[in-house]
Formats: sequence, structure tokens, C-alpha cells
Amino acid sequence: MLYRGRHHSQLFAHETEILMTSNRPHPSALELYRTMLVIRVVEERLAKSHQRGLIPGACHTYVGQEAIATGVCAHLRKEDAIFSTHRGHGHALAKGLPPRELMAELYGRQTGCSRGRGGSMHLFAPEIGMLGTSGIVGPCILQATGAGYSFKLMKTDHVGVAFFGDGAVNNGAFHEGLNMASIWKLPVLFVCENNQFATEVPFESVSGNPSISARGAAYGMPAVTLDGNDVLAVEAAAAEALIRARSGGGPTLLECKTYRTRPHSEGMGDFTYRTKEDVERWKTLCPIKRFKESLLKQNHATASQLEKIEKEVDALAEDAHQFAEASPYPSAESATQNVYAPARIGPPRDVPKPPASSRPLSFMKATLEALSEAMDADPKIFVLGEGIGVRGGNFATTSGLFAKHGPERLRDTPICERGFVGLACGAAMSGTRPVVDFMFADFVLDAAGEIINQIAKIQYMSSGRLTMPVLLRGCIGIGHAAATHHSGSYYAMYANFPGLRVVVPSNPRDAKGLLKTALTCGDPVLFLEHRELMATKGEVPEEEYYIDFGRAAVVCEGEHVTVVALALMVHKTLAAIELLAAEGISVELIDPRTVAPLDTETILRSVAKTGRLLIVDEAFAPFGVGAEIAAHIADTGFDELDAPIRRLNGKSSPTPYSAPLEAAVVPNTESIAEAIRDLCAE
Repeated sequence: MLYRGRHHSQLFAHETEILMTSNRPHPSALELYRTMLVIRVVEERLAKSHQRGLIPGACHTYVGQEAIATGVCAHLRKEDAIFSTHRGHGHALAKGLPPRELMAELYGRQTGCSRGRGGSMHLFAPEIGMLGTSGIVGPCILQATGAGYSFKLMKTDHVGVAFFGDGAVNNGAFHEGLNMASIWKLPVLFVCENNQFATEVPFESVSGNPSISARGAAYGMPAVTLDGNDVLAVEAAAAEALIRARSGGGPTLLECKTYRTRPHSEGMGDFTYRTKEDVERWKTLCPIKRFKESLLKQNHATASQLEKIEKEVDALAEDAHQFAEASPYPSAESATQNVYAPARIGPPRDVPKPPASSRPLSFMKATLEALSEAMDADPKIFVLGEGIGVRGGNFATTSGLFAKHGPERLRDTPICERGFVGLACGAAMSGTRPVVDFMFADFVLDAAGEIINQIAKIQYMSSGRLTMPVLLRGCIGIGHAAATHHSGSYYAMYANFPGLRVVVPSNPRDAKGLLKTALTCGDPVLFLEHRELMATKGEVPEEEYYIDFGRAAVVCEGEHVTVVALALMVHKTLAAIELLAAEGISVELIDPRTVAPLDTETILRSVAKTGRLLIVDEAFAPFGVGAEIAAHIADTGFDELDAPIRRLNGKSSPTPYSAPLEAAVVPNTESIAEAIRDLCAE
């Protein structure tokens, strides 16, 4: 019997029956031995290279844990997606990454699997289903869950696999990922490599329940503890779990007990938290040594066969080293490439003027129409959020779509923003187009790490080989006595991060055209909708149209002063303009529509005409959008200015509840009009 572990018969009785009647290919013993040996020899070569200074950054080796990656990946196909953590060399090699590309990546060379952008902790090889490793603990769990969601939505029998250490199981991503995978029966295999130390902290000292596999029962999924140094036990358990996943049975958790015999990262001290005696004892349990002895003892291989493999692997590692050392470094010009998806080719898109026909729609109805049209056209679009299914969304943003498209495409989620945003990341990496509906953008902050560290960086770190078509939408803005956790406007914060598009429309026509663009572009988009605008109405063309990002709108033309305003402030400024017209003050109003990218050229042209600039923004002034616009205009249009640039912002405080307090922290029509008068008088 190949399997060695606890509770096998109880957990996998049904799967064992499937296994015995299936015609799955079985990896040969020599293949398993060779894969483990490739990992070990390449890792030892990398350790030497680190000592020589060939590796400029971290080097997290997998020495001692080779049986796990080998056993799991033995039954994976190219189309199956694996996601890993900072200790991912072994997983990449077991999935099929050529040692040349791994070694070149750690040497920082152009020929590396991430083109020199990732090093030890960020390995990308989507061509073989290696969709990425992460220097942050936990995201791989959510991303594998997202891949499982993609595969289920697209009706394939592919599987998402997450490799993670014991430290990750105390992270919220573990709970959120396993819970979602279980309730939706996603084809995911969770592989915990319990090497007993979370970096340098003993696992048992930070876990109320030191049994990782025991946690599977809390999520209603099969889970088993394995001897992670027994490649045949891992291989058999993984094979059964994969059959279960492919046949619609849902996820499985494997706890593989093992030990890394080298430091957490090369060059780090190793014996402040464990002893030399422990390390030496675990070396005697080396998975490669044990398997070799077993092969010889049971006459499954001869000494000459194994010696031949060993020589081949030594030569492979040396070839990889020579290739990597001889490879060129990436060019300086490539340092900023692939931050965003390739730009659309062609003239700017917008509504023909005048449109053939239009009708009045509310802001909410316009965006619903855009989403409905996109979902009809693209079966890979699905929506995640709380109450967006039968209920139709807190603001009716998905009203009626559940009846049309069903639960897989309109997925009500648990309250786990980090979890379903991380899932959306993995889904986008594996071929679908998720839409995440947050209700309020304040809730996005619970998922900030997944957005900033993962979603915003995947295209860049993969050198453009993975796109990230994720749409993140939610309400912003002060009003309705919503107080401080339902009123934030965070566009300035997210616009600071390369890789993200940030859209802030002010009217129904723009909202529909910009949302249509967001649902077809290859970049992650934060689509932020002011709550006080959801019921406002405006003319929306009946014909299909799109509005390109980075194109500001000239809302009205004027001669004396330029005002730049966003979202609700556009409407308040229009009201102020009506007041000022009676005083002979002519105002040109610019609505940027998108904060990232920001159209400063349109603003500059207007300032060249008026000589004055006021920026009106509901959000806080410090480090905000107004400061960015002012810096651009001062830098490129200083000679056009007849007066200092002025800003009018909301007060720099959390949002209060009481109506008089709420009104006191937001610009209003009168304060905008007064700011314009003051600027014209300078």
C-alpha cells in the first residue's frame, strides 16, 4: 500500500474506490526519485551561489521538503494551477520549471522565469501552470481558491493547488480560503508543509490547536496528516485528493509533516530557535535518502540506475548555473514595462455627438445596464459580494441578474473581504473576469493587502504574461448620516499604487461608458461610485459606447477660472457656477472622471485659457488628488498662472454622524462659490 498516514480509510474510502477503477498514469519510482534529486541538487547549488554573492537578495531553499512538491505535482497537468509561498523553488521545479530559468531568476537575469523581477520569492511561469509565489504569507491559499472558482465556472476538470507553511494556518487567509472552497465545493487542493517553524517561531507555541489536519473538519472537508518525508505517502494521498477535486467532490487539506534542514533564508542564523542536534536528527530522515534505500532494498531500482540519474542531475544543475551566470541582466528600459496591460490601439472612444438616441437613466440603472450587457457578452464575468445574488445588491447594482445568470455568476459571499478579493485575484490569473461589489468602499480596506501587494503587481511581476482583469466597485462619499465607516473616499490612496486604475464618475452617462471600459480592459480597476449620486438621473445613449480612461470631461466652458472637481463636487460646483453667472464670473469646469490615469493635459489647456485654478475635492487635502493636480500644473504650466493654485477640500477628520457636524466637514455650494470669488479677486 503506497499511502502512509492517519485516518486514510475513513477520509478517502470513496476516493480509493475511484482510484482503483481509474486509468490515471502512475509516476514511476525513478521519476519521483529524479524530481526530488533535481530539487535538492539545484537548491544546494543555489546555496553555494548565494555564498559567492551571485544571488543579490534572499534565497529560501526547500532542502528537506522535496517529497511534498514531488508527490503532489506528480499527478498535476500543465493546465492545473499551483500557487506557492516564499519557499517555492521546489514547487516550481516539480511542476516543470527548467532549472536554468529558476537559477537565472535568482541571479537576477533576463532569462529568469520572472525576467529578473522576482528573485527567490516571486516565481512566475504561467506557461506550465506555475501562477506565482508570494513573499506575503497567505495569499496563495486565496489565489488557489480563485483558480478553483475559475475552473468550476468554465466547467473544466482542472485543479488549483496551494502550497503553504504551517505559519499560514494561523492567518485569516487560511480560514477564509478553506471556508469558501468548502461551501462552493471548489476543485482545490490545500497542501500545508508543516516544517514546524513559522520563520523562526515554533508552530506549537503559537497554535491553540497544533493539529492542522484536525481543522479540516471545521470546514467540512477531508483532511489528513502525512509523513511529509515519505514521497509515496504524499503521492498517493495527493492522487486521491485530485481525483476527488476533478470529479466535483470539492477540496482536500493535506498536512505534510516535514522539516527544513537549512536556515529560513541563506545567510541567516539558525540556532537561536532550534538546536544543531535537532537538525542533524532530521537529516537522518532525509526523504531522498530514505526513498533511495527503499528502492534498492525492494529491488525497484539498481544502484547503477540511480547513479546514472544522479550524474544527469549534477550535470543539469551545473548547466543551469553556467547558463544563469552567462545570461544578461534585464535592460534598464524594461524596469517600468508591464505595469499595465497594453494600451488599446485606435482613436479615443466616446459617444458620438449628438448620439443617435438617448433616454434618462439613474446612475444606478446606467451601471446596471453596463454590467448586464457585459455579462451577456462574456460568460467569464462573474460577480462576488454580500447580498448581490437574489437580493440584487445593497444599492440594486446587480438587480435582476441572479435570475438571468444563476448563483455561479452572481455569488453571494461570506463577510470576508480579504478572502473574496484574494479569490478574485486567483480567478483573474486563471482566465476569468471577476467583479467584486463591496457595497461601501470602506470595506475595501480589509482587503488592502490583496489589492496592493497582489492584484496591483501581478502583471508586472509576471512580465505581462498574466493579466489582472478585476473590477472592484463600491460606494464612497459623505451623506445619509452614515458616519465614519460608511463614508470614506479612498481614490487618492489607491491612485498612489502603480498597476491600479481608479475611476470616479459623476453622472450616469460617464458611469456606464467607464464601467463598460472597466469590464473589457486587462487592468485591475477600482470603480468608486458616490452614494449621493446613485439616484441622480441623466441622458444615457442607447447605442453601445465606451469611455477611455485618462480622458477628462469639460463639463462647461468658461473664461475667468478653471475648477477641477470629482463626483458629487461636480454637481455642487455646477450649482455654484449658476450663482456666480449673475455676478459676471465665468467658470470652466473639468471633471477628471479617472484619478489614475489622471488627465492633466486637459486641465493644463483650460488653465492656459483662464489663468486660475481651483481644485474642489470632498476628500482630505493632505497628500490628496488636489495636491497631485496642483503639483503637475505648477510644474508644467506655471507661466500660465495669473494667481496661486487653490484647493478646497473636506475637513481632515473622520466623518461624523450628526447632520450639522456632517455638513461642516464637506464643501458645499456656498463655500465653493466663495472660493471661486476669492481666487478671481487675486
